Amino acid sequence: MQTQPYGSWPSPIDAALAAAHDGQPEWVGYVGDEVWWTEPRPAEGGRRALVRRTADGREEPVLPAPWNVRSRVIEYGGRPWTAVAGDGGPLVVFTHFADQRLYRWEPGGEPRPLTPVSPVGDGLRWAEPRVDPARGEVWCVLEEYTGDGPDDVRRVLAAVPLDGSAAEDRAAVRELTAARHRFVTAARLSPDGRRAAWLAWDHPRMPWDGTELLVAEVGGDGLLHEVRTVAGGPEEAVAQADWSADGGLLYASDRGGWWNLYRDGTPLCPREEEFAGPLWKLGLRWFAPLDNGLIAVLHGRGPAVLGILDPASGEVVDAAGPWTEFAPTLAAHGERVVAVGASPRTGYEVVELDTGTGRARAIGARHRDTVDPAYHPRPTARTFTGPGGREVHAHVYPPHHPARTAPDGELPPYVIWAHGGPTSRVPLVLDLEIAYFTSRGIGVAEVNYGGSTGYGRAYRERLREQWGVVDVEDCAAVARALAEEGTADPDRLAIRGGSAGGWTTAASLTTTDLYACGTISYPIFDLATWGPGDTHDFESRYLESLVGPRAEVPERYAERSPTTHAHRLTAPFLLLQGLDDVICPPAQCERFLARLRGRGVPHAYLTFAGEGHGFRRADTIVRALEAELSLYAQVFGLDPTPAVPKLELVT
Repeated sequence: MQTQPYGSWPSPIDAALAAAHDGQPEWVGYVGDEVWWTEPRPAEGGRRALVRRTADGREEPVLPAPWNVRSRVIEYGGRPWTAVAGDGGPLVVFTHFADQRLYRWEPGGEPRPLTPVSPVGDGLRWAEPRVDPARGEVWCVLEEYTGDGPDDVRRVLAAVPLDGSAAEDRAAVRELTAARHRFVTAARLSPDGRRAAWLAWDHPRMPWDGTELLVAEVGGDGLLHEVRTVAGGPEEAVAQADWSADGGLLYASDRGGWWNLYRDGTPLCPREEEFAGPLWKLGLRWFAPLDNGLIAVLHGRGPAVLGILDPASGEVVDAAGPWTEFAPTLAAHGERVVAVGASPRTGYEVVELDTGTGRARAIGARHRDTVDPAYHPRPTARTFTGPGGREVHAHVYPPHHPARTAPDGELPPYVIWAHGGPTSRVPLVLDLEIAYFTSRGIGVAEVNYGGSTGYGRAYRERLREQWGVVDVEDCAAVARALAEEGTADPDRLAIRGGSAGGWTTAASLTTTDLYACGTISYPIFDLATWGPGDTHDFESRYLESLVGPRAEVPERYAERSPTTHAHRLTAPFLLLQGLDDVICPPAQCERFLARLRGRGVPHAYLTFAGEGHGFRRADTIVRALEAELSLYAQVFGLDPTPAVPKLELVT
């Protein structure tokens, strides 16, 4: 074992390797007996490819580049594809990211548009398509912009003709019910086709605050009649609904403080665990009913694991295997269940469970060690004590290298990672971006601060009207604890985050003197200019719960904003921004930097054309990671091996 200072350890995990493995499989489904999913292609401009696993076990893309199977509904997206098997091959319907039109594709042909391009605002967008062969239609969610502003939008359940007659004619799209609510998910049909169930909510609520579960009768005219609310409300969030094989209405509700499963209003497995999560994308699935009456579920406190629930007994049997975390995408076919799982030793891969035999195996996007796993991090899940004695959950990744150790007495630098959302959670899984730092001798601590999901509604609501306070305090509590126990060097602490995590990072740098530097990605800086008319519709009233009603506490919006406190910032920082970001627009960064001008704070501002909210292109990810490492090297006095391009800091 060779002795070498922290931050200078040589590592085979470079930024290009981390970028090549950024992202994860998503939107799994069965097409006949085949399993299909979407997966990222960072080297292909960040497109999402639709992939199939053939009967002989091969994985192949369904559509070549540049087809990009991804929806922009509510900006975070939704399920973008569906397919049905046929004698001549599958009939595929998908959303293409570039123009957001629905397309139809069959083997041997080219994709043909089913929907028009709207000349108004951000156009027409579609999510959660489902083919109805009997009617010759695709049922889905339609998001329609009616003007040029981000709030000029309506959403409704719609049916698109499969014959292409709506490709140039918006009037050929049938609306299945009146536009009753601001937001809707797609309708799920009962087994007999007579009833439909879907979720809806309105401003200022977010879907984890309160939703309504709606049920309607499907009329002979193909419209939805007698719409009624059967569950949910302002203080009850129903996250998913579906039908059992015998026609029972299943749904996940947090009415008892945790997202648990119900059938026709009766709890199936009451536990202080989460059986669902935040509905950031339309079509997320935490449970899937099987034909035999069992239900595939994701559940847990913190990590979500895959299990099979017997509704009759309330017992859950978890799938055996190495996966300790599953993403909210499930599908069932007969006795088979397909999911996406990962662990601290493996990245996300497509996993299939045979409920008849109990056997689970990775069948797609399989994890393959691209470097010796001896360089992978060795994390631990920990619970720290925050202000007032409250619990703060975190994942700690110490520096780790199979052939290097630091000199006696040297403490490592640590970077606190604040996740986005903020109503979200960071999973404990293998991430080569983390390994990029830990294998060089820089520790990482991911904080699931108060407000994070996975720990019940009470933990989630700690952030209510406390954004910029609780998240900042909890991250600081973890950083201080690591320093006080001798795990981290108190003089070499940094913080980083993107989106809402960028806000937490900026708020931490402008209200505390704990961190020596920070990396801020596509952030919110100014609450006063992030709301209706300034950002996208989905989150435009999010601050009502995170900060408070704007009309009642306007001073709080200024008090919390990092832009207001820019004069207190002294720590060097790196700011990363996509120029196509409509969620946290570049103007947020520009106003913040204008406040800093002439104050002598070392910083760098890197922008990326063609990138939106979150980076997807390999060259962007490489540039961002190398710039971040260079920042830490300069501030902490590190000597990375091999060297990375020096980030030019200006004042």
